[in-house]
Amino acid sequence: SIYLSLNNLNLIRLKTGIEEGELKRLLQSLANGPKDSRVLVKEPKGREVESSDFFSVVKEIPNRLYRIKISSIQLKETNEDVEKTHEEIFRDRQYQVDAAIVRIMKARKRLPHNQLIGELLSQLKFPANSSDLKKRIESLIEREYMERDKDNNSIYQYLA
Repeated sequence: SIYLSLNNLNLIRLKTGIEEGELKRLLQSLANGPKDSRVLVKEPKGREVESSDFFSVVKEIPNRLYRIKISSIQLKETNEDVEKTHEEIFRDRQYQVDAAIVRIMKARKRLPHNQLIGELLSQLKFPANSSDLKKRIESLIEREYMERDKDNNSIYQYLA
């Protein structure tokens, strides 16, 4: 156990070995919760934790058996994180999209682009962009699961 009497963020990080971003989040949870559940006192007072802030243990806990509920503060997601997550999700779902395209084309043999996209959107259980679906169609054409009609490029034909 580490006694946090008047320690700054850098000293606490050195003693605990916790990464700075995670430590800031934890200290914020311990120092900025509801008044009756604060375990640390932060100087200067405020929501954000800076490296120049000092922390000390609250001394006025009414009873040793007093139960304190500490709610953790969630990190804010950046647009970059959201975009990365969406890309990973679609990468995981691309096999489902490929399977749905092949299923539809196997049943219909020949289908115009707009009708294929419409059927795909109705069959898939998750939202999908038509541009992403078009990429998957192109991938299946490259892998010779289907081809474009020789007379009309907007019609696809299934290859057995």
